[in-house]
Amino acid sequence: MNSPFPGMDPFLEEPAYWADFHSRFMNAWCEAIDAALPEHYEASLGEHVYLDGPKEAYIEILHRPDRSLVAVLELLSPANKEQPGRTEDLAKRRAILVQQVHLVELDLLLGGRRLPMQQPLPDGDYYYLLSRAEKRLDCDVFAWSLRQALPKLPAPLRAPDRDIIIDLAAVFATAYERGRYGRKISYHDHVPRFLSDEDRVWTRHIINSVQGR
Repeated sequence: MNSPFPGMDPFLEEPAYWADFHSRFMNAWCEAIDAALPEHYEASLGEHVYLDGPKEAYIEILHRPDRSLVAVLELLSPANKEQPGRTEDLAKRRAILVQQVHLVELDLLLGGRRLPMQQPLPDGDYYYLLSRAEKRLDCDVFAWSLRQALPKLPAPLRAPDRDIIIDLAAVFATAYERGRYGRKISYHDHVPRFLSDEDRVWTRHIINSVQGR
């Protein structure tokens, strides 16, 4: 069963599902990146260990043959967006930003505080922040709403190699199918807490339409 939503499924933000979804999404994302990389690159999963939270995977893009680090790609979790984990996560972020390494931060959460930026973020529910090593004062920001499909977005490589483009909608579909969330989530039990009143009505309409009510 596919997710009833056109893009991110807000029910997956619930604590009962998020940790499992995070792991499955990161595995599917890493596989998609590795399949798109030129021969002289590879993608692998690393693991953060937090003092006040569970271990979480991140993706490294490495340049071969020396396996030097080119880019780090993160999927934010609730622990990254609220204290006490937020302070530790921002420290790890600063440590990456002082290196000649690209950083990608994907936020598929409606709840919690957004990452600090010098300029206000554009309107959106979900964000993909790309900080390139050679353009540290700038950040490419991609935003989309709950009602939109996850977009195709760039993963940066080392110059002169061009970005690869990853279809996040396909990554999400793989993670959703592998997690069998269509049979795990009780969509009619409640509406996710972080939704606006307008999106709560839309969400209930989506669920009722798909399930024939």
